[in-house]
Amino acid sequence: MAVPQLDPAKLQLVQELEIEMMSDMYNRLVTACHRKCIPLKYHEPELGKGESVCLDRCVAKYLDVHERIGKKLSNMSQGDSEDLTKINLQETKK
Repeated sequence: MAVPQLDPAKLQLVQELEIEMMSDMYNRLVTACHRKCIPLKYHEPELGKGESVCLDRCVAKYLDVHERIGKKLSNMSQGDSEDLTKINLQETKK
């Protein structure tokens, strides 16, 4: 199946949306992991070992879940496209 070529304006829009989505995901990750792993009152300017380990695990889990959800949504979208194609073929045969 050939991939349609996007005109420069549409390509720019797609790139901007991608940047916006990645920025939003990053901000959500930072907020969630900061809230979970770092106390409100700082006792030291550097991260402690427990905080660092917590952040590593939190980020890994967050990215893993994000990837799994992305794959699931992609599969669902692909399945929907295939279903629509089948329905369209059945309707044209009538």
